Amino acid sequence: MLSYDELTSSEREVWDAFPEGHRVDLRTGVPEEDRVAASGQWGSGRTVRATVIVALLLGANTVQSGAVGCLRLVGARISGHLNLAGAQIAHDLWLEDCWFEEGVDLSGASTQSIAIVGSRVPGVEAGMIRIDGRLDLRRSRLESGSASPFHRRVTALSLINATVSGAVNLNGAEITAPGEWAVSAGGLVAEGGVYCADGFVAHGEVRLMGAQLPGGLHMRGALLERPGRRGVALALDNAVASTLDFSDGFTANGTVRLRGARISDNLTFERAVLNGPPDGHGPSLVALLMQAVDFDFTLARQPSAAVDLRGAQVSYLHDNEHSWPGVVELDGFVYGSIKVDEAGERREAVGRRGSVAHRLGWIRRSPGYTPQPYEQLASWYRKAGHDDEARRVLLAKQRHRRHTLPRAARVWGHLLDVTVGYGYRPWLAGVWILALTLLGTLSFSTHAPTPVQRGEGAPFRPLVYTLDPLIPVGGLGQRSAWYWSNDSLQWLAYLLIAFGWVLTTAVIAGVTRALQKN
Repeated sequence: MLSYDELTSSEREVWDAFPEGHRVDLRTGVPEEDRVAASGQWGSGRTVRATVIVALLLGANTVQSGAVGCLRLVGARISGHLNLAGAQIAHDLWLEDCWFEEGVDLSGASTQSIAIVGSRVPGVEAGMIRIDGRLDLRRSRLESGSASPFHRRVTALSLINATVSGAVNLNGAEITAPGEWAVSAGGLVAEGGVYCADGFVAHGEVRLMGAQLPGGLHMRGALLERPGRRGVALALDNAVASTLDFSDGFTANGTVRLRGARISDNLTFERAVLNGPPDGHGPSLVALLMQAVDFDFTLARQPSAAVDLRGAQVSYLHDNEHSWPGVVELDGFVYGSIKVDEAGERREAVGRRGSVAHRLGWIRRSPGYTPQPYEQLASWYRKAGHDDEARRVLLAKQRHRRHTLPRAARVWGHLLDVTVGYGYRPWLAGVWILALTLLGTLSFSTHAPTPVQRGEGAPFRPLVYTLDPLIPVGGLGQRSAWYWSNDSLQWLAYLLIAFGWVLTTAVIAGVTRALQKN
């Protein structure tokens, strides 16, 4: 137990100020001397032992009745290991512009608000902490310390399964663990949200898997770089949040992973940059099975690697000319509407000139053939009242599918395409019939046929004779009453019969296909 006589003059200031929550400022007022980066020159007059801070927070100096005890210290060098693991802390802690010789251990503690602002700390371990208030690490520099006892990985900031009733504020902070885990906060519950804006930089992977963030995750303008071997810059697998804000210059030099994340409101990458892993092996964005209401993917420039949206569901999709890389996984991606950002204005993509061709090109960026992206796009066009565009999409689907079929099926597919457009262009059959009717009428009118039985049957009519073989069911009486001695015309008649059957079969098959759900 510390005695008052053992304290240095600066420690006595802190000790005496604690019961009434007064602020102790050990800075000199000279900017060059007060910079935390120059803290190596801070002497004993600015040094406070970590054991003194621990003792005060655990009740070593009794708070007077009617006062609110609080430890508020500015510009100090904290010597030793600040170990509050498992502690029950009833007072707020505010440390500003301080330099820590060793890391901070808050694992399993129950505490009021904690603020370590503008300071340099070699690692903060706060797994399983319970904070009735906020955690404020603004402008601080956190560096990788020893391996966390929760996962045996080197981590600069550990908040595994932590619960914070207020916000976690990392605005302007720099968290450094190159190739390791800069932030490990799987299972974090932050009722007030997590804020990583205003110049936030993370060297290493940021992990928020399974986090619950009713107040959202705000990373406007943040920089995530130097991920580990897996190339993941940000992992939010199965996280639940009200909003995820990766806008205004947010840059990820590694994969952003949102597998199974559920966002009740807005997910935005407006003017963001997704560079993918530095080695080029891995996607820029993985949003497999992600759910969001509004998905703004209007990037500042094209992602350098693939985007995976398989199984994702969004109500509103916003994109621009920079949104999509060469490879986009879209199988199972469901959206309610699409809006395009052009010159800063958001407009409905449906009905725009070149819309279908542009969207089909988008789908073709997906490797291989899957029918769902085509069906989803066609459904969107139909709901918007653009049935012609929907049919064009479904026709493109059949043409893409044809490339995956055996040779015989591809031949039949080509025939369906040319004759009736797989049933989505039935007017093509009318064009063929009109062309063949014109050909037959002109050809048959140049010669006189021979009657099968003289004096019997209907008079020869070139037009009716042409239509007779083109109609495979029933008959008009011309084909059975007349034949040709001219081989060319007789073969033309046979050809018309064949075309009649082909066209009829194609029309039936194509229309049946078009009426089916798929």
